[in-house]
Amino acid sequence: MAFVALGQGSAGSATPTKTSRVAFILLAPGLIYLGLFFLTPLVSLIITSLKVSSPTGEIGMYDFGFELGNYAYAIGQYLPQILRSFTYAIIATVMALMISYPIAYFIGVKARNKPLLQAMLLTLVIAPFFISFLLRTFAWKQIFSNDSPVTNFLHTIGLLAPDQYVIGTPFAVVFGLTYNFIPFMTLPIYTSLERLDIRLLEAGSDLYATPAKTFWKVTFPLSLPGVISGTLLTFIPISGDYVNASRDFLGGSDTAMIGNVVEANFFRIQDYPTASALSVMLMAAIVVLVSMYVRKSGTEDLL
Repeated sequence: MAFVALGQGSAGSATPTKTSRVAFILLAPGLIYLGLFFLTPLVSLIITSLKVSSPTGEIGMYDFGFELGNYAYAIGQYLPQILRSFTYAIIATVMALMISYPIAYFIGVKARNKPLLQAMLLTLVIAPFFISFLLRTFAWKQIFSNDSPVTNFLHTIGLLAPDQYVIGTPFAVVFGLTYNFIPFMTLPIYTSLERLDIRLLEAGSDLYATPAKTFWKVTFPLSLPGVISGTLLTFIPISGDYVNASRDFLGGSDTAMIGNVVEANFFRIQDYPTASALSVMLMAAIVVLVSMYVRKSGTEDLL
């Protein structure tokens, strides 16, 4: 009996070990991928942000060092662009939410019993993904160009002065950011609303709640995980976007964001430490803001 008990104990202890080994083997490809394409570039970025200028003074040549002054220089030199990036990101995220929520609500709730209509509307939401991000942005540049029918119409009705144009303004940049990221906001909200139990809305009506009260007390709280996910998927890439604010697309001389500054310092000026310092600060700021936002919204399980 003792021998049997000992044998059972050995087999039982071997099972977790085997399970752990299998789990590690399954996780290994993902861990290797993260190590090669996330941790390694991140460490390289941090090291580059601390480099010092080469004694030779040659452009683009830097030596290893621990120069924290690169961060102070980046903030002092590009503070307006940093603040502008987060301002544009917040405005565009709010605008995308205001546009996307009614769309997601109609698709996920009102069109739930009409599969064909629901499928068609979902196709329209994801249709922009079939076209390149750059082509879509460039198309809006053509639509808002100085001699376009849209700009001429705005001049005619007096919304724009004769010497004013749309391209190169904050409005054009925020418009482009909002338009390009609406699908990223709509789909997570739709996913939450599509799982919503309609009987809860009917119960609110049976309890004499107005449609508005039912929405704010039942629908919106239950869709909050989708709202949080959508705002994160929108705010984070918008903060680092450099296409819409570029002078080659919808931006101008006074609309540059952090992404434009990083691109200019890295490819044109070849000031790699400053570009890296800006990138590190952008990532750190996003992590802090997102963590605060998620905790304030009461959805810590998303982290």
